[in-house]
Amino acid sequence: MSFCIACGTQAIRRIPDGDNLPRLVCPACGHIHYENPRLIVGCIAEWENRILLCKRAIEPRLGYWTLPAGFMENGESTCEAAIRETWEEAGARVTIDAAFAMVNIAHINQVHLFYRGKMSDGAFSAGEESLEVRLFEASEIPWNEISFRSVRSCLETYLRERNHGNYGFHEFSLTP
Repeated sequence: MSFCIACGTQAIRRIPDGDNLPRLVCPACGHIHYENPRLIVGCIAEWENRILLCKRAIEPRLGYWTLPAGFMENGESTCEAAIRETWEEAGARVTIDAAFAMVNIAHINQVHLFYRGKMSDGAFSAGEESLEVRLFEASEIPWNEISFRSVRSCLETYLRERNHGNYGFHEFSLTP
């Protein structure tokens, strides 16, 4: 962002009074433009003990497999975002069980939040951001083609806990 969203003047980066971090500040009207981490929300959706994965049709990681997930929108809860993203990317309806994992990725200003969910039926279809959608048995998951470390960490933890029948909530931090 280069210009103030309030008045259109070119913003400058400085530490505002009472703050301790550099921010974009409008020298004309004083509006402070805060830049905060983005929240990516997704779902580990299951149907008959198989996990729903989407092959990405967009960058980054075009052609790699991921859980249905995406940027949370203003005006929705994290649970609503997980349900929406699963529908948009995988054409699947889910019922959310519980939050499962939060992955902090500070070096790219993101937090990934994954929920556990059950598909309402076995129906699914590729959305605009997916080349392919498929249900995988645990032994079939294409580990070398998983898109992001956050997804891999989440899936590994999920499968380990599913084998024991006991789920917790997990927080990870990934570094470059």
